Amino acid sequence: GHGYEVPADGFGYRGVRLKPESGKSLRIEVRRSIIARRLGRLTGAGLFAESQKLGEMLDWQESGLVGCDSVLNAEYQGRHFWLWGDTTRFRYPLGVFNSTSATSASRPLTKFEPPVRIDFDYFRDERGEPRGVARMPGSGPTWLTGYTTVPDDDGRERLVATYSKIKPPLEAYESGLCVWNDERREFERLKVIWSKSDDTPKPPPLPEGHPARWKDDAGDEWLLFGNPLPRLRCRATFSAWSDPAQWESLEPQTELQSAGESSEAVKPHSGSIAWNAYRKRWVTVFMQHFGKPSAFGELWYAESDSPFGPWGPAVKVLSHDNYTFYNPRLHPEFTPADSPVLLFEGTYTMQFANKPRPTPRYDYNQILYRLDLDDVKLRPAQAK
Repeated sequence: GHGYEVPADGFGYRGVRLKPESGKSLRIEVRRSIIARRLGRLTGAGLFAESQKLGEMLDWQESGLVGCDSVLNAEYQGRHFWLWGDTTRFRYPLGVFNSTSATSASRPLTKFEPPVRIDFDYFRDERGEPRGVARMPGSGPTWLTGYTTVPDDDGRERLVATYSKIKPPLEAYESGLCVWNDERREFERLKVIWSKSDDTPKPPPLPEGHPARWKDDAGDEWLLFGNPLPRLRCRATFSAWSDPAQWESLEPQTELQSAGESSEAVKPHSGSIAWNAYRKRWVTVFMQHFGKPSAFGELWYAESDSPFGPWGPAVKVLSHDNYTFYNPRLHPEFTPADSPVLLFEGTYTMQFANKPRPTPRYDYNQILYRLDLDDVKLRPAQAK
C-alpha cells in the first residue's frame, strides 16, 4: 500500500496467493507508483520480529518503545543526536511526553537499501527504560523544536532547542529556550520568551522547525528556522540564538506551483530544507496542507537557488491512501556530498485521517524514504 501495489485482476481485486513449501523461498514483485522509495521503519517495536523468527538479526535489542512522533536531529560532540516528541510504550497506554532521545553514529547507515538498521543508544531512567529529557517546569507535555548546536563565547559547543508547554486539548501556554546539560543529560530551561495571557494570546516568532545553516556573502554563518521554509534567522552563535533582539523575521513563500501542464498551487505545511551539493541548489521535501487523496500525507519535492526562494516548481514524490505522514525531515548528513541519494523520514500515523485501520507496528512511527536526485521523474522540479 501507499505507493506499492500488485496488478488488479479482472474484478479489480489486488493480492497474491502463496503456497509455502519447506526449505523454499517465494518472491513477490510489486510495482512502485511513487517516486520516493520506502527504505523501512526506524522506530517502534518488532522492527525485525519476522527476521528474528528465521534466525536473523538476533543481536537486535528491543527499545521498549511502541511509537515515536516527529523526529529532530543535531550533530553534537561527535555523535548524531535524535529527539522525538510524544512517545508510547508497552507498560502503560500513555508514555513519555517530555521528549525521548537517543544518540547514534554520525553516519548511522552503511547502505541506502532495505533493511535499514540504526543502533540507537537511548537515554534511560533507573529502570532501564527510555526517559524524557525535557522536563520543563509547569504542567503538561513539553514539546521541543528548533533543535541545533551553536558555539558560545568560549567556543564551547552547546546543544539547544525551543520548548513549548502544552495543556489540553493541544494548546501551548508557554514557550522559551532550553539548553542541554551534559552532566544531567537532559535539557534545562534557559529563559521564558512567551506566556499566554489576554495581552499576549499568541507567541512571537520563535526559532522553530528544522534549522538549516547558511553563509551570507561576507562568509558569516546563520541559522535559518522554518517548517519548512525559513521564517526566522539569527547568527549561528549562542549569544545571538539566546537573544530575541538579534532574531530577524522572514516572510516565507506561502505557495509553490506544481510542475506539469495542470499546474496547481501547493501550500506547504511542514518539512525541512537543506543545501544539496550534488544538485548545487537548496532542496526541500514538505507535506502539503490539505492535499489529496490524503489531507496530511502528500509530500512534494522542490528546489531553489536560495534558501529564501523562489521555490518550485514542485513534484509530488509520496502519496498516502487515507493515512497521515507529517513532519518530514531531510537527512543530507547521512550521505556523501557527491551522492544523488537524498533521504528523508516522517511520522506515519492514522491520526487526522478518516478512521483507517492502523498498520500493525508501523502506526505512529518514523518511516525512512529515499529520493534519487538523478531520477528523470524529478527533472520538472530541477528546471531553472
